[in-house]
Amino acid sequence: MKISVVTPIYNEGENVAPFMAELFGVMKGLRNEFEVIAVDDGSGDRSLVKLKEFAKSHKELKIIAFRGNFGQTAALSAGIAAATGEVIIPIDSDLENDPRDITKILAKLDGGFDVVSGWRQGRWQGEALTRRWPSQIANSLISWLTGVYLHDYGCTLKAYRAELLRDVPLYGEMHRFIPALAKRRGARVTEVVVGYRSRKYGVSKYNLSRTYKVLLDLLVVKFLDRYMTKPIHFFGGLGFISLFLGSLSGLTAVFLKLAHARDFVSTPLPVFSALLLIVGVQLIALGILGEVLMRTYYESQNKKPYVIAEKLNF
Repeated sequence: MKISVVTPIYNEGENVAPFMAELFGVMKGLRNEFEVIAVDDGSGDRSLVKLKEFAKSHKELKIIAFRGNFGQTAALSAGIAAATGEVIIPIDSDLENDPRDITKILAKLDGGFDVVSGWRQGRWQGEALTRRWPSQIANSLISWLTGVYLHDYGCTLKAYRAELLRDVPLYGEMHRFIPALAKRRGARVTEVVVGYRSRKYGVSKYNLSRTYKVLLDLLVVKFLDRYMTKPIHFFGGLGFISLFLGSLSGLTAVFLKLAHARDFVSTPLPVFSALLLIVGVQLIALGILGEVLMRTYYESQNKKPYVIAEKLNF
């Protein structure tokens, strides 16, 4: 079984050499064929230079260098697309993930699972209010909305069977939702406790400003999970609710007029009625357009809205 390790790198010049030394020590001890794909995400320091120096004596190291900074999801996507192994393992290059945990994750994968996610159980013990509690709330929200219950969606260290990632599109900050996207394709997902080490060099690329981006991407993932092949059910449902409320507002305004309780000009109900009726019609029309686009997406690329796990005597 060939293993492909994918690591995104952005301004980690001081961490590259010790990280690669640790990683290669672990991978060579596994006795599996392996490759390490390092994606330099437009670093402004000596990260790429350090990578090239290490690659001179390690033929298993493959380097992809971006022309600019396109983000962690783009870096992981490029690495996954270039991977040739049956198992793909993303890992951060900042030494916060311990490469020795790869052995633990692979052992769990051999237990019949398709995705194994790392859980940094003891992280941020001294930053409960600013980091740990917000992280726990976010992970609980993501688990609830996706139906894939994991304690640490933000942990990059994971293991995937490669066939599950070939057609998974990654945009925005969606790399953290890969387990949920894989589960939609029938993957068996689990997690395992891994170590966490405080950063020694450089500065963290994670901050609270990314939270709203993650929440917006979560809405996209939820929509794609439930309504990708039936957008009319989502937009049409909202449209009928809007039409119902608009009709109710209009009938209430007429009743008040006939009962001589309120004139049309003395209540906002007619305006609400017109607004809700227009929005309802627009939402239903949007749902129909979504159906057309969905059919174009699948039929133009000869894709199917299902994944076959096995065929027998076919």
